[in-house]
Amino acid sequence: MWYVIQVKGGTEENIRQQCQSTISSPVLEKCFIPYYEQLKRYQGKWNKEKKILFPGYVFMVSDEVEELYFELKNVIGLTKILGAGNEVIPLSQEEVEFLRQLGCDEQVLQVSEGVMEGGNVVVTRGPLQGLEGCIKKIDRHKRVAYLGIEMMGRLVETQVGLEIVEKKQQVNE
Repeated sequence: MWYVIQVKGGTEENIRQQCQSTISSPVLEKCFIPYYEQLKRYQGKWNKEKKILFPGYVFMVSDEVEELYFELKNVIGLTKILGAGNEVIPLSQEEVEFLRQLGCDEQVLQVSEGVMEGGNVVVTRGPLQGLEGCIKKIDRHKRVAYLGIEMMGRLVETQVGLEIVEKKQQVNE
C-alpha cells in the first residue's frame, strides 16, 4: 500500500532520509519523493533541472500500517499522515496506477513533448501521453504544464515539464 505523509515544504529530503534510517525495513518497503524534470535556459543553453512533483509530501510503501504509524512518531518534523480523521488511509489503486503511469516508480518524470493543435495540446512523447485531460494550463515560455490531479479525495495541483515542439493551425474547410 502507498501512503502519503505531509511535511513542511523544503524538508522533504530530510524527512525521507529520517524515515529510511529510523523505520525498520520489514515495516517500510520504500520511501520516496517524486520529482519532475523541467527545462531551464541559462548561460545560453537549455538545461534539465529536477524539482519536487508534490512539494510538502513524502510517499511511503508499506503493508504494516499500524507499525508504520507507530514508528513514524520517531520522525522529527513530520506534519501528518494523510487519511480520514484518525484513520490512516492508503492511496486507492487507481491513484497508485495513475502515479505509476506518470513515472513515480522511477521517481523522476521525464519532460514530455507535445504539439498545439488549434487551442488543444496533444502530447506526443513522455509520461503525459494520454493524460491531456489533466492539463489545466500550459506555460510555453517556462516549458511546464500545470496539472490538476484527484488524490485523497481532493484536487492536488502540480506542474511537470512539457515542451511544445510545434503549433499547428486548425484548418477550416
